[in-house]
Amino acid sequence: MANWNSEQQAREEIKALVARYYHQFKEDRKEFRPGDRINYAARVYDEREMCALTDAMLDFWLTTGRFARSFEDSFARWLGVRYANLVNSGSSANLVAFMALTAPELGERRIRPGDEVITVACAFPTTVTPVLQYGAVPVFVDVTIPQYNLDVSRLEAALSPRTKAVMIAHTLGNPFDIAAVRSFCRDHGLWLIEDNCDALGSEYTMDGVTRYTGTWGDIGTSSFYPPHHMTMGEGGCVYTNDPLLDRMIKSFRDWGRDCVCPSGRDNLCGHRFDGQFGELPRGYDHKYVYSHLGFNLKLTDLQAAVGCEQLRKLPDFAASRRRNWERLRRALQPAADRLILPEAAANSNPSWFGFLLTVRPESGLDRNAITRFLEARNIQTRLLFSGNLIRHPCFDGIRGSDAYRVVGSLEVTDRIMRDTFWVGVYPGMTDAMLDYMAQSILEAVGLANGRERNG
Repeated sequence: MANWNSEQQAREEIKALVARYYHQFKEDRKEFRPGDRINYAARVYDEREMCALTDAMLDFWLTTGRFARSFEDSFARWLGVRYANLVNSGSSANLVAFMALTAPELGERRIRPGDEVITVACAFPTTVTPVLQYGAVPVFVDVTIPQYNLDVSRLEAALSPRTKAVMIAHTLGNPFDIAAVRSFCRDHGLWLIEDNCDALGSEYTMDGVTRYTGTWGDIGTSSFYPPHHMTMGEGGCVYTNDPLLDRMIKSFRDWGRDCVCPSGRDNLCGHRFDGQFGELPRGYDHKYVYSHLGFNLKLTDLQAAVGCEQLRKLPDFAASRRRNWERLRRALQPAADRLILPEAAANSNPSWFGFLLTVRPESGLDRNAITRFLEARNIQTRLLFSGNLIRHPCFDGIRGSDAYRVVGSLEVTDRIMRDTFWVGVYPGMTDAMLDYMAQSILEAVGLANGRERNG
């Protein structure tokens, strides 16, 4: 057994062994062969994430700690925002973001039960779930093809005296029309929550200023689930430039407590035992004063340690996603008369999460037949999440009620539900994988090498 002179020496030797383990047993050196599995997404990591995870494990500080604080600081700087708060998932990030806007401290702008929030039904459910669970009313607006984002021409029709916020996602990395949505929110005094879970690293330019998506609204959210732009395994983040919203975010994430002391630290304000809160006796321990009905939605330091290393790779991840998306689009151009190819939103530079395709009605093709063909070739496909959320069983109990509102028809949303699918562009894909995937899609729609297939 090794004799260590210090804990630091022990850590370095242990991490060196972990790095050796990675290179010997985990490093992927396999060359792609047609028929090998092509996932729509996967984690991309190396020995540095494994060593950081080991470092956190040796601390054995199992809740939020030094790695979480380091990540929050670095992530906020990278995004260009003042505050970033880690949570245990992107869904929790959306929950905390919405709940922050229900806080009494926001006065007349506070969202109350019965108030309305403009959103889309062509979305991941947890963009909408917090609104319904709180008792507010989601107002569903249709989307557009080939951007797959909210149709901003319908915003004014969605407005009512009860409207308090807009809460929508940037679809698969493609930014929604931030200029139009932000202007609408500003003109009507509405909150804007950007669900940025599928768009981390996407850029948008307005009035000569380029910023990352998630930073244009009042609150942005991210997810660090393994398929996303970077991963912590599980995990998410809520970010803002507003100090009051930041305090509300922290409170709802941390049990609803009034105290802002981080885990493991007490009495930073120096007034732990001399305050007066609610109807509590004067001097009641401030660490156990609850100003909101919150949750415990923190993540562990082990997850944050992985995130610290992933964040360093994020710019390269985004560049790879853009390159892969462009290669696929060029390769699939011969199928443009049969499949609608995706287009980036104006004034944007997306960090793509996937490559969306919609079957043209005049082609006579069937979406499900295409995805079955691709899956049979071991190419993983995905639909655009719920397609139309209000058609799912979770709406059976409230369908047709005043628990939600629909503006006009959701014709395009329904079309996406029937005719749209997507494949991945994640950084672990090689050119050989992308080319095989493109070739297979062409064959699935009746083309081979860009030409009409005989028979």
